[in-house]
Amino acid sequence: MEIGFIGLGQMGKAIATNLIRAGHRLHVWNRSPAPAQELAALGATVSAEPAEAARGQALMTMLADDDAHRAVLIGAGVYDRAPRGLIHVNLATVSVALARELTALAAQRGLAYVAAPVFGRPEVAQSGKLNVVVAGDPAAIDRIEPLLAAIGERTWPLGSSPERANVVKLAGNFMIACALEAMGEAAALVRAHGIEAGEMLEVMSGTLFASPVYKVYGRLIAEQRYQPAGFTMVLGLKDVRIALEAGQAAHVPLPFANVVRDHFLEALAARRSDYDWAALAEVSARHAGLPSAMNRE
Repeated sequence: MEIGFIGLGQMGKAIATNLIRAGHRLHVWNRSPAPAQELAALGATVSAEPAEAARGQALMTMLADDDAHRAVLIGAGVYDRAPRGLIHVNLATVSVALARELTALAAQRGLAYVAAPVFGRPEVAQSGKLNVVVAGDPAAIDRIEPLLAAIGERTWPLGSSPERANVVKLAGNFMIACALEAMGEAAALVRAHGIEAGEMLEVMSGTLFASPVYKVYGRLIAEQRYQPAGFTMVLGLKDVRIALEAGQAAHVPLPFANVVRDHFLEALAARRSDYDWAALAEVSARHAGLPSAMNRE
């Protein structure tokens, strides 16, 4: 398929690389040019502006937040200049409100909007083993199935309303953030009693909590290895914030989300915005008076 791709951060570049390797023809754009040039070496065509990338059968985007989506898709004229019938496949974690807004705008312009946020860190994206939660018009989803197959291990269909996929993605990321908080508090508890965090986390991730989240993030927490970040503190805060917004819109209280949000804010106040969000655990260490990466200069 001939497709466009906008947003070549760690995740976007890995996904776009797999699409090229699967034989798809890509037109790419990124705010900073270096990642686009790397993909050009693999056969992609670099677009001079975002709207130029909106060609072919589909446009895939992986942008950081709601503001970036509005700036590129609306402000930079992508939706206005996209050919009718184009399917916009949004791979990013965005708010429920933005998903609804883009669904309506796409329909007004004769486009189809499909939400397809992904679960997986950059190394998972590189291996093409993401889990993709997808929602939107069934006919549009059928047309982009080869694209989703090229980037993911499994696709999880969630209905015809795109925002449904975003609600599930927000719920999942909120659960990961809660797991990070729980691991951080538990690590502080055992450290205060003279037990290495890694000893406890190895037991837990091998028994009661034998899941990728506890295994991968438990290792990062045990080793205090937060750079380079696979998913930054800034993005973690963004996801918890828009989960809270989704809860407020539906009158669903999320009391623990408020605790996690405040701990992300504390980490950002300590100038750790570029740390992996696993460093949320360090806030609990600091509260307990233990040596913490938050206290390093």
